[in-house]
Amino acid sequence: MEIVFATNNKNKLRELQEMLAGKDIKVLGLAEIGCHDDIVEDADTIEGNALIKARYVKEHYGYDCFADDTGLMIDALDGAPGVYSARFAGEDCNSERNIDKVLRLMDGQTDRRARFVTVIALCLGDSTTTFEGEVQGVILAERRGTDGFGYDSIFEPVDGGGLSFAEMTHEQKNAISHRGRAVKKLVDYLLAQ
Repeated sequence: MEIVFATNNKNKLRELQEMLAGKDIKVLGLAEIGCHDDIVEDADTIEGNALIKARYVKEHYGYDCFADDTGLMIDALDGAPGVYSARFAGEDCNSERNIDKVLRLMDGQTDRRARFVTVIALCLGDSTTTFEGEVQGVILAERRGTDGFGYDSIFEPVDGGGLSFAEMTHEQKNAISHRGRAVKKLVDYLLAQ
C-alpha cells in the first residue's frame, strides 16, 4: 500500500516511517508527490486541522492520504497552547520561541500537568476516519535533552521513566507518545483493509 502523509516536517515523516517499518505500507511526504502548496490550517480544533490537510491532498492530488495535528494542552494555562501549539509565540515563531513562551507563562506555577493529543485524519478511498492518541505528563521548568522536536525538551510523560521526550531514543518515544498511539490505531485500521 502506498499512502501520503500530508506533512513537510521531516522529523514527523521520519518518525512515521520508523513506526511503519516492516509493515507493507509505503509512506510518501508532500514533497515526493510534488505538493508544495501552503495548506492553510485555520480550524479551531486539532481534528479540524488534520481533516483540512488530508482532504486537501485527496481532492487536489488524488492520493489516499493521512494528516495529523497535535496540540499541547497545559492545565495551568486553561488548555493552551492547544490548537495553536505550532504558532503559540506568533505567526513567524519557531519551536524555541514557543518553548520560551511556555516556560515564561509557567514560571512559578505549581500545577504542571499537561497532555499531548494527536489526531490523525485518514482519507482512504471514499471514506474519512480519525484516530486519536494522548499522553499525560508534566511541563518541566527547563529544557532537558537534545533529541526530538517541538515541545519535546520540556515535556516529561507520566510513563516515561523520568525522561523528557527529548531525552528518549526514537524507539522509546514512539512506544508511548501521543503520535505513536494514534499511529498504532491508524496502522491497525490500514492493515485490516
